[in-house]
Amino acid sequence: MRRSEQEPTAGALAGVRVLDLSRVVAGPLCASLLGDLGADVIKVEGPNNPDETRGWLPPDVAGVGLYFASANRSKRAIAVDMKSPSGKAVILELVKSSDIVIENFTTGTLDRLGLGYTDLRAVNSQIILCSITGFGQTGPAHNEPGYDFIAQAMSGFVAMNGAPDSEGTKAPIALADLQAGLHATISILAALQARAATGRGQHCDISLLDSMTFSLLNLATTYLNTGEVPPRYGNEHQTLVPYQRFNTLDDSVIIAVGNDAQFARLCETLGCAELASDSRFNTASHRIRQRQELIPMLQTKLMRWPSAQLLASLREARVPCGPVNSVAQLFDEPQVRSRELVERVTAPGHPPLKLLASPLGLGDTPATISLPPPYFSEHTEEVLSELGYTPDAIDALRADGVIPDGDARR
Repeated sequence: MRRSEQEPTAGALAGVRVLDLSRVVAGPLCASLLGDLGADVIKVEGPNNPDETRGWLPPDVAGVGLYFASANRSKRAIAVDMKSPSGKAVILELVKSSDIVIENFTTGTLDRLGLGYTDLRAVNSQIILCSITGFGQTGPAHNEPGYDFIAQAMSGFVAMNGAPDSEGTKAPIALADLQAGLHATISILAALQARAATGRGQHCDISLLDSMTFSLLNLATTYLNTGEVPPRYGNEHQTLVPYQRFNTLDDSVIIAVGNDAQFARLCETLGCAELASDSRFNTASHRIRQRQELIPMLQTKLMRWPSAQLLASLREARVPCGPVNSVAQLFDEPQVRSRELVERVTAPGHPPLKLLASPLGLGDTPATISLPPPYFSEHTEEVLSELGYTPDAIDALRADGVIPDGDARR
């Protein structure tokens, strides 16, 4: 069922409160995914120390940084000085009514503030704390700051990513942050399920390097069992042939053959059916070993085809294939349009934004963007009032610099 056809319903995590103490990408992304699923997410920043990505602009829409917007929808925002006794008291009061706390400070920072797992558990025995760091809570590098590019490089990903005759390169997206954010989300959902059975919260330890290492999957497993360091394959595949980018008469396409039957249909479509029965190429294992001989043969055939005609013929033959799209072409794809992968988010006082829709496809409790990316400190008074702070108490916090003075939106 398409998003526009779904009946309004409470999200899967309705009634769950998340305290988001994190910044930049991995933690905020995790918190936003939980918010899309219906959780009440409260983002906490310092009164003089906003999330760095608020200032990463351009690109922006009416002063709202699009990098920040991409990982901070579906949440409210408050600004509190957690280093002050009054600010710490606000955080602990929030923890009492929260289910999850997400943080990505350097290891040990929350403990020094009196807000570590032991401190949180003292006021809420069921709290789930998810810590996301560069290198985890243990090990010789656990105190070192970690960033996405560092994790990509240390994991071996950069060394094996890119064309064979070029230097390795990082991914153009924050891949380690994204992986860590997804692993954090999975861990939190598992911890919620475990808590339902045991009544106890727990501390989740997520690291960028761990997440990037796991993302190597079959390549890492190959090395661990053979000792062979994977080379850079570029647009080719380690264990499937043909599975790569090919030039055509007017452009290029991706052909991804996953089994012998698909290879036979590819060869028949290209007018070289004899290759499918050739003993050099008739099995996946043979094609891997004869890669250098087979690929030029196929490339010669493919150069005779315009891309559109080729893709249509291959799809009719049930051969996995696709175009090499730009981002602009991606959002013009009929499949992308039909899946409604973009949500237009509007709210009073906020510029309209187009954001990526949640990919979490729950049929009965669909994920949806509940709130626009919040302005800095936008909901501070609202949240404090919910906690029982009177207007005079809020004014006192403001006078002491625990919360921002006046309209600090930015």
